Amino acid sequence: MNQQLIKKIENSKVYDVAIVTPLDHAKVISARLANNIYLKREDLQSVFSFKLRGAYNKIAHLSAAERKQGVIAASAGNHAQGVALAANKLGIPATIVMPTTTPNIKVESVTRLGGKAILFGDTYDEAHQHSLQLAEQQNLIYVHPYDDEDVIAGQGTIAMEILKQHPGKIDAIFIAIGGGGLVAGMAAYIKHYRPEIKIIGVEPQDAPTMHAALKAQKRVELEQVGIFADGVAVRQIGEKTYAIAKDLIDEVLLVTTDDICAGIKDIFDETRTLVEPAGALSLAGIKQYISREKVTRQTLVGINCGANINFDRLRHVAERAELGERRECLFAVTIPEQPGSFLKFCRILGARGITEFNYRYADNQAAHIFVGVKVEDADKEKEQLLKAMNTDGYAALDISDNEMAILHLRHMVGGHCTQIQDEILFRFEFPERPGALLKFLETIGTDWNISLFHYRNHGAAYGRVLVGIQVPDSQRSRFDEFLEKLGYRYWEETSNPVYKLFLG
Repeated sequence: MNQQLIKKIENSKVYDVAIVTPLDHAKVISARLANNIYLKREDLQSVFSFKLRGAYNKIAHLSAAERKQGVIAASAGNHAQGVALAANKLGIPATIVMPTTTPNIKVESVTRLGGKAILFGDTYDEAHQHSLQLAEQQNLIYVHPYDDEDVIAGQGTIAMEILKQHPGKIDAIFIAIGGGGLVAGMAAYIKHYRPEIKIIGVEPQDAPTMHAALKAQKRVELEQVGIFADGVAVRQIGEKTYAIAKDLIDEVLLVTTDDICAGIKDIFDETRTLVEPAGALSLAGIKQYISREKVTRQTLVGINCGANINFDRLRHVAERAELGERRECLFAVTIPEQPGSFLKFCRILGARGITEFNYRYADNQAAHIFVGVKVEDADKEKEQLLKAMNTDGYAALDISDNEMAILHLRHMVGGHCTQIQDEILFRFEFPERPGALLKFLETIGTDWNISLFHYRNHGAAYGRVLVGIQVPDSQRSRFDEFLEKLGYRYWEETSNPVYKLFLG
């Protein structure tokens, strides 16, 4: 079987549409991780994914009669674009069934490439079943995204390129796994010619198709899968891919959403390219492997397998990346409700960057705040910060790994307060730099009680703060004089209808 597959890989027709992508040395990442990291840049293909290799190889091998029938495929996006491109190149009509959750950028790409896109179901598996029904009803040739020998062979050409591009020592190659076509083709070729190289699969924790199969020693169907890494959101590993890869893979690593987001950021910092979540799986796996094994000076290769990411997902990626890099800690802290409490608390944090600060007055006894702190190494600094806060009498709770807090609570701290008196509301803007929030609070001083506070670091040149301050009418003129001397741009929002509806 493998010998036949090796021959298919070496005789693949992928280069009618695919390019030989670079194997780039990631210098910045390598220096930080103390290993030699290489990235295989499949994000540079014309459809920004490796999937056109297998799709074209399959369609190019169809007979003249089969080509006349037309082709159909089911895909979360990247295989769809590969099939559409291949069919267009060969003058064959193509129908693509895609889950309704597929990013618009992939749907639009299929249409632009001449394919007919049909959105059906919430998952790949539902789209797959519908495509099989349509194939039978309309007598179309089904092009499987991974469980087909010609498709597997097309993906295997990536391994052939890597071994030619880097004939020297390679310790391990990290490969994203969804249905298994990429890992099956690459593992077959690599283990045939370079059996000493480790093949390490990488999957999201919420879509562990190969990991579950290897553990059970048979293919298993997952009850549900997460769709953040939509390119690998498959409930069951392929039959053919599992048969090929199960004895060739050295291990499968599982990574979190935060790990993936950190990988996306790392690749952007290195290449100025934004890969999709599945495209960052291999680097997330490399980082986990290095951390676990404590290896240095090894040569590790990751596959940047796709870059089809919707722009509107970047907000979520950026927010989770710092947590994934272990460079942000989140805390819930209780402080006394009295003038100067904020200032004293910020002095404990020192010159560390504050990523977020949420607070709303509840009563005159204690205040509960939500704070994000930028750190170099969360695992080392978290305990130091907790100890410092608790020593100074603040009850602090680490919520850095609390999913509810990360997804929801950080945006919901606050609300109406019926007990508050003499509150006025202001927006401030000040130059953003380490220690800027502390300086802002020191400038405001302790003359008036802060009853509402929201600050979020968006990475911009200016920090923006929303502050509620209790100022009796008798002190308003003195407060206005203070504002003029403050030196920050500000806007009063006390009359803002949104404030009255949600916070006042």
